[in-house]
Amino acid sequence: MARSERYLVGLDVGTSTVCAVVGESLDDGSVDIVGLGVAESRGIKRGVVVNLEAAVDSIKKALEEAELMAGVEIDSVHLALSGAQIKGFNSRGVIAVAGKNREISRDDVRRAIEAAKAVALPAGREILHVLPQDFVVDEQDGIGAPIGMTGARLEVNVHVVTGSISSTQNMVACVNRAGVAVVDTVIEQLGAAEAVLTQDEKELGVALVDIGGGTADLAIFERGSLWHTAVVAVGGDHCTSDIAVGLRTPMPDAEKLKRKNGCVLSSMVDEEETIEVASVGGRKPRLMARRILSEILQPRAEEIFHLVWDEIRRAGYEKALNSGIVLTGGGSILEGMPEIAEQIFDLPIRRGCPVDVGGLADHVNSPTFATPVGLVLYAHRNRVAEPAHAGSGAFGRMAVRLRGIFKEFF
Repeated sequence: MARSERYLVGLDVGTSTVCAVVGESLDDGSVDIVGLGVAESRGIKRGVVVNLEAAVDSIKKALEEAELMAGVEIDSVHLALSGAQIKGFNSRGVIAVAGKNREISRDDVRRAIEAAKAVALPAGREILHVLPQDFVVDEQDGIGAPIGMTGARLEVNVHVVTGSISSTQNMVACVNRAGVAVVDTVIEQLGAAEAVLTQDEKELGVALVDIGGGTADLAIFERGSLWHTAVVAVGGDHCTSDIAVGLRTPMPDAEKLKRKNGCVLSSMVDEEETIEVASVGGRKPRLMARRILSEILQPRAEEIFHLVWDEIRRAGYEKALNSGIVLTGGGSILEGMPEIAEQIFDLPIRRGCPVDVGGLADHVNSPTFATPVGLVLYAHRNRVAEPAHAGSGAFGRMAVRLRGIFKEFF
């Protein structure tokens, strides 16, 4: 493997932070994290570019910091996509097996997947992922890898994820202007799941809730496959603005207060505890009970989880989550998040931190880095021999993705 091919970079451009993680593929098949860059995000709101120049500057800062730490030059990245424009649905493709002896070939699987994704999309949308869930051979369902089996009819169930073409292009344009190419785009839920979920959890049934600055992203796995994705348009930044309004304090101070003293379950806070709150307009800071801060944060945290629970119920998976719910993303770090989630969902809850990486593992051992670390692991697992195809338009990207699907499932 060429030296440059050993390094994989995951880039997560969020509403509040931009994170770049550099991973090195080792000869034994494992991954070491060798570089990490974090910058304050500007010009991005809920996964959509609102100020191109500001977004480019934020991306450059994060990439430069990661380059410096890793000691390598970054020329390409795997980019996370998020935001309310990401939508997923399940589809089914059916074909007649082509071979004379009715043996299912790779080509049959490819044709079945093509049939499953041949759906009419609204104008301005494109397919980002086609993720096979399971196959059916002549009425026999639940088959994971049908190649080599015999049958007359092959069906495949897939989860199709679509996104807004313009939003994706704008995000890719920002990264290109920062001086790097985008090898592939991956939805945030898939990246985070790669880093924090175990195979057992995916088999038994689990919901991943990635709480970012502008949105909370949901992914539901069952029988080892992704069955549902959704985005809730409320996130950690809403908590910050609640503090700024409720305590009449500037937004930067509200963010500091949230990170240092925030707790979303007021019953966990000692009534005697006090915090210093900055005032606006040059007035003196005030001393205040920490519980007041908790009482501002708690309703917003409850709202996020109620919206997620409504989405889980609407999709019909409330009884399928035998492994419970895994919280990740920067918003899940707030004290009391797992406890309040447990009250609302009545299911086992845990915080998800990246696992199965070496190198700077202790530096990325936080839910904040779940997505960029997951992108590195995703790229490592679906390693594509010719990354150059990624730049050759929609056809090239689709070819890369189809190869990824085959590498992933067979």
